[in-house]
Amino acid sequence: MISTSAEATNYLDGLIDDRKTAMTELRKVILQNLPVGFEEQFSSNMINYVVPHSLYPAGYHCNPKTPLPFLSIASQKNFIAVYHMGIYADPDLLSWFTTEYPKHVSTKLDMGKSCIRFKRVNELPLKLIGDLVSKITPQKWISIYEAAFKK
Repeated sequence: MISTSAEATNYLDGLIDDRKTAMTELRKVILQNLPVGFEEQFSSNMINYVVPHSLYPAGYHCNPKTPLPFLSIASQKNFIAVYHMGIYADPDLLSWFTTEYPKHVSTKLDMGKSCIRFKRVNELPLKLIGDLVSKITPQKWISIYEAAFKK
């Protein structure tokens, strides 16, 4: 996937140097590994990767005018965050990720339901994140989403 998101570029350009470098590398790895069909967008002060309405006309159940969210990245006050909805919705993916994480990072995994927090921005496990991003296609995400979230 090639991104032309001016908003994402502007967002990255506005970050302090260490965050800018880390977030730029993170975005690059995501774009290199994200399956075809997802689109990059910028909203809520985050870079987002979504299933566009052209692939999933129903959109997000909370607001059908919004494309189906899948992944977001953001530079927060004390950490870089990767929000991966697949980890929240797919127990097998969560299990894989929590098993693989210690093989790539020496620090304890810091995560919520879909949020993975990285406090040491110079130690982002880029290969692991690339592998994580590549594991779910838009079609698979739609199936997981509908089974888990849609009534």
